[in-house]
Amino acid sequence: MSFIQDPVFLMLVVLICSLIAFVAEWLPVDLTALAIATVLILLGLVTPEEGIAGFGNAATITVMLMFILSAGIAKTGVIQIVRDWLMKWGGKTPSRQIFVMGVLVGPITAFINNTAVVAVFLPIVEEWCKKQNVSPSKLLIPLSYVTVLGGMITVIGTSTNILASGVSKDLGYGEFGLFQFTAVGVITFAVGLAYLTLFAPRLLPDRKSSSPNLANYDLKDYMSEVVITPRSTLIGQTLKASEIQRKFDVDVLEIIRDGSHFAQPLADKVLQAGDVLLIRGGRDELLSLKVQRGLDILPEVKFGQQPTIEDELDTGEDHIAEVLILSNSRLVGSTLKEMRFRQRYNATVLAIRRGEDLVRDRMGKVPLRFGDLLLVQGPQSSFTGLQTTRELLVLEQREAEGLRVDKAWIAIAIILGVIVVAALNWAPILVTALMGVMAMVITGCLKPGEIYGSVRWDVIFLLAGLIPLGTAMENSGTTDWLAQRLAAIGGGASGIVLLIIFYLVTNLLTELLSNNAAVILMIPIAAGVATSLELNPMAFIFTVTFAASNSYITPIGYQTNTMVYGPGGYKFFDFTRVGLPLNLILTVITPLLIAWLYGL
Repeated sequence: MSFIQDPVFLMLVVLICSLIAFVAEWLPVDLTALAIATVLILLGLVTPEEGIAGFGNAATITVMLMFILSAGIAKTGVIQIVRDWLMKWGGKTPSRQIFVMGVLVGPITAFINNTAVVAVFLPIVEEWCKKQNVSPSKLLIPLSYVTVLGGMITVIGTSTNILASGVSKDLGYGEFGLFQFTAVGVITFAVGLAYLTLFAPRLLPDRKSSSPNLANYDLKDYMSEVVITPRSTLIGQTLKASEIQRKFDVDVLEIIRDGSHFAQPLADKVLQAGDVLLIRGGRDELLSLKVQRGLDILPEVKFGQQPTIEDELDTGEDHIAEVLILSNSRLVGSTLKEMRFRQRYNATVLAIRRGEDLVRDRMGKVPLRFGDLLLVQGPQSSFTGLQTTRELLVLEQREAEGLRVDKAWIAIAIILGVIVVAALNWAPILVTALMGVMAMVITGCLKPGEIYGSVRWDVIFLLAGLIPLGTAMENSGTTDWLAQRLAAIGGGASGIVLLIIFYLVTNLLTELLSNNAAVILMIPIAAGVATSLELNPMAFIFTVTFAASNSYITPIGYQTNTMVYGPGGYKFFDFTRVGLPLNLILTVITPLLIAWLYGL
């Protein structure tokens, strides 16, 4: 039984269990990573200091600073300038629209986190689709893909690149220069954009209209009008005091009294005999409400012809829109009932779209997930509040109101300064990014209080939790053990073939785990194999870095894919249909380019 105490055996068990935990999604990925770090400490594979070292790691801090710099760009309205160009030059054919969108949006993500770029451009592209009478499903997957491709142009384009640079430094190969693999990134971006321009319009579905309507959410059987009869126990009570929304799991959207329509807020409205309530709820709940509270269900008239949401629910006082749950949202894992959504945001959720699935019944008990799309109704003022939170993304074009547009060129100058100083190696990227953040605050591009809200803390905790995993693999000798066996297996293969194999394996791990986890696991092994076979370790490190981010096959392989999943009305295999050929093209081209430009 001595093998149970062998560090390599223990580490392999932890790796297998980690893989299962990431795939099963018992916990959010950031909490899973922290749990793994805790287990590593308890097993003695890392010291307590090494277990928490990820929070002070240069890569983690640099990623955090890049989130803040991205927020400075967004808050000063720089993106709105690009939006205007997109509207002006986009054209009317899908191929031209994808090409123009790629040319304008893709390069931005070379310097701004691609998740932040997609969050900003999602409502912009939706609005563009509405004006052009184009289905969002034709453009949102390309939006995600071009931001991923653009993020590989520089080291600061994605958190994965920055983490890979940190791992490379820890292994003794040094940090990446800002533009060290830009040549490969530009070529793969051009190849990817050409593929999307020529083939994506034919492969993408035309599934969903560009504006929300009842047909998209199939609400007919979940929206009813009930009348308060003279025998009802609700007469004389306020809606809040009656507790019918809490006890019967329904939502009262509107009260109609003598032809007058009363919209939200309704909590303190005293109910009277003859009032008609517009209610969202399942049939079982409505029947219980009828029997226990003395109501009559009116015939389906209002929704019998499936009118548009704007016609029936989007009145002068009330507004309706789609809202996306973001990956860093504290709402992930909570139910609408637990978070008191109606009270917190003064708005009502009519339905939840999860990929191709719809949730309309018992919504208060469904835990929310990253990427869920909520159909929300409430006063216009509520949506102004929703637009300012980082928990949710309102999928409608945001006006420039409130943006510090007079400081746009200052923000651009700061970003350019960060890039130039880092490119000339006058200071490390960590230092230049820190200087840039201070400049953003001092010049007023960002307010001090906005710094904390701009950071995607789930990514920070994910990185901090994963970094000890790489340390444990080194400490236990697992990296060398795996590298030696892989070198023995692949010793007869050419360097190009090995690069392609590592690209494929890393790409698969990205789909199963995450891009950051794939980098932590694969870079030390790839570098070890290269050293054993006397090949160029940097070529293998770059290959793993590109493979970890170039994930296009599923909506869960990369955060931006998940963000466009619901808004585009996509099915799971829509990503496979478009992304698999792109993955295969890059699997061949990327290793060849790396071998050609950096040598084997």
